[in-house]
Amino acid sequence: MAHWPPAGGHRLPGGSQKPGASYVIGTMETVKAPPDGYTLAYGNIVSLATNRGLLPSVPYDVDKDLTLIGKAFKVVNMMIVNNNLPVTNVKELIDYAKKNPGKIAFGSGGNGTTDHLGVELFKSMTGTYMLHVPYKATAAALTDLQGGQIQLMMSNTPIAGPAAQAGRVRALAVSSRTRSASYPDVPTLDESGVRGFEVIAWGGLMGPANMPKDVVERLNKEMRAALASPAVKDRFKVLGAEPDPSSPEEFRELSRRETVKWTQVIKFSGAKLD
Repeated sequence: MAHWPPAGGHRLPGGSQKPGASYVIGTMETVKAPPDGYTLAYGNIVSLATNRGLLPSVPYDVDKDLTLIGKAFKVVNMMIVNNNLPVTNVKELIDYAKKNPGKIAFGSGGNGTTDHLGVELFKSMTGTYMLHVPYKATAAALTDLQGGQIQLMMSNTPIAGPAAQAGRVRALAVSSRTRSASYPDVPTLDESGVRGFEVIAWGGLMGPANMPKDVVERLNKEMRAALASPAVKDRFKVLGAEPDPSSPEEFRELSRRETVKWTQVIKFSGAKLD
């Protein structure tokens, strides 16, 4: 699961969906809609942050063309390695990678995905070199990791966590600044010595530009109420996500901050979309 939710596109009135093109098609449908509160969309780390660095051009301006209503959730990644790789923690991984540049191959669900860029961020912060092997699906990469064809992944916890718990791979760290409630025994990369490291997949609610303030505030309030319900919490737990609502202002600041961060990582890595 490279981006959460895994299905592309945006829900529009009547339950219709506009999939594809790295969320650009659905986002543009939203940009063109009247700002009356009846056309809403799902905006995530892809459409609101990484697209600007990954695509040759983006036909919308996040700050000018969209109203960000609020972040809804976050998903943590987990760094996992093949059981035969002679490392048991992040420090040993860094030491091994520096002594064996290019010997570690890491898999992802595709170029430009969060599981790809997360490792690129790790490389840039630790001065290591590892070979990227993009797959069409994260599940295929996990199969090869377990079989030893690749040595490392940094995938969403719903995929990486169960494999680590079952002993099929070894968990080294999670990508959040604080430990995951689901995997409290797994340290963070930050506490493992990669200070300041954080990779979180996130998403929320957005609409066309110039939505009335009272409408935005009402939608944010209703979103928060829904995220607090036991049914939604239980569903998110199954999906490996954590409700994490924010204000409209906080959501926009997150988008701006993450755009700067990932544009730098993309430039460092030379990542291109498939």
